[in-house]
Amino acid sequence: MKVPAAIQPLVNTALSHWERGEPGRETPVELLYLLYGGWVTAFFLKVLGSSWDVSWHFKWLRDDLAPPHLINSVGTGIVVTLVIVHTYTGLGVDRLALRLMQWGTGTFLVAVPLDLINHRVNGLDITSWSPSHMLLYIGTAFMIAGVIRGWYVCAAPGRIRDLGLLALFVYCMENTLFPAQHQEYGVFGIMAWDRGEPYAEPILLQFAADQMERPVDREMVVNFSLPAADWVYPVYMVAAVMFALVVARMLVGFRFTATVVAAVYVAYRCVIWPLLFVADFPPSAIPFFLVATALVVDLVFMIPMEARIRAVAGALLITAGGYGALAAQSSLYYAPPLVPASAPVAAGVLVVAWFVTLYGPGLVSRLRTRESAPPLPRTPRPSP
Repeated sequence: MKVPAAIQPLVNTALSHWERGEPGRETPVELLYLLYGGWVTAFFLKVLGSSWDVSWHFKWLRDDLAPPHLINSVGTGIVVTLVIVHTYTGLGVDRLALRLMQWGTGTFLVAVPLDLINHRVNGLDITSWSPSHMLLYIGTAFMIAGVIRGWYVCAAPGRIRDLGLLALFVYCMENTLFPAQHQEYGVFGIMAWDRGEPYAEPILLQFAADQMERPVDREMVVNFSLPAADWVYPVYMVAAVMFALVVARMLVGFRFTATVVAAVYVAYRCVIWPLLFVADFPPSAIPFFLVATALVVDLVFMIPMEARIRAVAGALLITAGGYGALAAQSSLYYAPPLVPASAPVAAGVLVVAWFVTLYGPGLVSRLRTRESAPPLPRTPRPSP
């Protein structure tokens, strides 16, 4: 196959560097952009597939070869290819970034057959919080952390690097929030049942009812649509999703990092929602409250204060802002159930995670610290 003339120089550059090397090799700028452009493409396909996947499972019985699974698989294929390239050449990564990519991809690939076995043994898995599903999110989280680390240490400081980090943290936020989408779709699923126009096909409702050993009635639909306890959603959104934005703000440093990341994610949901609905797939409640809560995250970092005080005060302010914004959305629009009494739990978990970031393994500092490339062999000086 003939290579287009426009990209021939880039192909030549890539082929000229196709040799075994240790992580930390100097990478040409064009090749670095090619590698990380591949990562952005892979994550976009995985996000597109996962967005359709949740809606698909609220309408049809599970199908291993469903279109959303196939889209996700294409993204996974690109990921595996990129990890092989990084591993073999050592280009575009240091040791830490490569290890995170390898462990994340390995965990994801192990979780795929485990999830298939889980469905074969247990039938329909009606919650996104199951162990096999969680392994998929955890693997992807490590994978994204490795890509963020690699881009941070290999790209030259400046606007392009910052824009790349913002894009990667959007994917990080989407992956973190993904299991909570079950409740966001569940709210609309219950309303559709109450209108007498359920989104789920009769075969799916009957299958779920048989698993629960009860008739197809409203209680069954509620258990199918909202299988997690009501306190899970608000606690998770504050303790996990907002924590991801806190890390993003620490690493990127841009004043409105968290707000931009949340706004881009919510904008994506606003685009994908009508597309799915027009295609006759179930809609979901869009988490608009995340933008307001993310703004609180950014404001916390604008107030001069000592790091430990910021961790405690920030967790309290973010929790108050998150629960308040979620309550406002519930009254003005639609949102999953809110349990105000769970706020202290969310704040406590966020404080602990924040302190671990500051004084534990040093998550942000490890992502920031550059590893030097392997030293070149020294040529002995000639004698005078």
